[in-house]
Amino acid sequence: MKKLLMVCIGLLTTSHMLAQDITDAVRYSIDDIQGTARFKALSGAFGALGGDMSAVNINPAGSAIFNNSHVSFSLGSFNNSNDVNYFGETNRNSNSNINFNQLGAIFVFENYNQNSPWKKFTLGVAYDRTNVFNDRWLASGINPNTSIGSYFVDNANGLPLDDISALPGETISQAYSEIGSVFGFRNQQAFLGFESFVIDPNNDENNTYSSNIAGGNYAQQYAYTTRGQNSKLGFNIATSYKDKFYFGLNLNSHSINFEENTFLRENNANEASSIRRVDFDNNLLTTGSGFSFQLGGIAKLSNELRLGISYNSPTWYRISEETSQGISTVLLDGEDRINTTLNPNVTNIYEEYRLQTPGKFTGSLAYVFGKQGLISFDYALKDYSNIRFRPTSDVFFSELNTDITEALTSAASYRLGGEYRYNRLYFRGGYRFEESPYKDDSIFGNLTGYSLGLGYTFGNLNLDLAFSQTQRDRNPQLYDIGLTDSALVQTKFTDIVLSLGFKI
Repeated sequence: MKKLLMVCIGLLTTSHMLAQDITDAVRYSIDDIQGTARFKALSGAFGALGGDMSAVNINPAGSAIFNNSHVSFSLGSFNNSNDVNYFGETNRNSNSNINFNQLGAIFVFENYNQNSPWKKFTLGVAYDRTNVFNDRWLASGINPNTSIGSYFVDNANGLPLDDISALPGETISQAYSEIGSVFGFRNQQAFLGFESFVIDPNNDENNTYSSNIAGGNYAQQYAYTTRGQNSKLGFNIATSYKDKFYFGLNLNSHSINFEENTFLRENNANEASSIRRVDFDNNLLTTGSGFSFQLGGIAKLSNELRLGISYNSPTWYRISEETSQGISTVLLDGEDRINTTLNPNVTNIYEEYRLQTPGKFTGSLAYVFGKQGLISFDYALKDYSNIRFRPTSDVFFSELNTDITEALTSAASYRLGGEYRYNRLYFRGGYRFEESPYKDDSIFGNLTGYSLGLGYTFGNLNLDLAFSQTQRDRNPQLYDIGLTDSALVQTKFTDIVLSLGFKI
């Protein structure tokens, strides 16, 4: 019996049974390197500067700027606050965490052949968090249009009743597992709706359905919680030619760890409704690994002026996903209130699929005022319409890739940073702007932000502190079909990073 309660579905299913969407594609394609405090203080405008562990993530040639071997590590406090508006009601939520987000070392090897134009080469290894998925928000309001019942009706319509209901003698766990194995995710959703009495067939063929939640107003609360991160382990090699031209290569190993929980509670007092309350819970676990490479170069056009260019390849991921679900309802039968709870206790394990994120080009320009300070600018371009789910021979993935091409576009990012030195003390600041990857930026808005920082050098050791804040607006749909109403989520990200670096 215990084995039946934890059935793994996937051996008989295809990868599209879970129905990945454009949101997944964008989530794993956006990079937001946490980095060192100096990197954060200049808003990441480091493509032509180098000489910082996190700068190597922008341009791998940056490690050849180091004159001495170097180690750094960073610790950060990360907070995001969300103001959520849903049908005129507003909620505010925040989420904070402290994490170790960067560790790296660069080893510099001088060329003692004075006649060679190749003055040195460097080897490096670095770990960085490239994105943080910790998020939490609550949308609540009176929806005058759409009930969660529409979600189950839209999934069920066209499916025979025998394919979405338990056979005589089957437990809920057995039926849910078997339906998932044979028919897939959509049938499981229809099964939950039917067995919890939310929907019923409305014709003799038993292949169209209606909701037992009547029209009217629906009091809805939708809680969204995510955890996890993207991280990267990079291996770097770079060299210096005549101390004027620098070239570098990164080979990167990526990992994804993402957990998502959504919970909807809907109440109604509509006179014709037999279902008065629905609680619907969904859990998703995503893990993955990937590979990418980077090429870059920096040219010292003069003692003051530097030019940088770099290319980030696509990241080629292999991704696995697991889901679990549950639903409970309150049914009015005359004067009786009947509580129904369906908790299949089944983990759906889906076939591994592949995802290719877009590549990125970065051009950088920096001006260094001797030892007094610097100003730096980075421009990057990434075409999100090039995202591809694979195998493309899968009909669902082929259609999804077409949708991605139509919905997403090229997005540019602009980063400006400056630093001023007074004795051993450094004052820093920066600004960044990143365009939305969507053609319709009301779905997922542009990102804007600023940063400030201080640094102090003790000779062979430097201590840096940075504060940065960015904001972005989103309009996420609650569900992909049926209840597709959106909540307006205005998010503000606030980071404080402390770094310690030293020569070795």
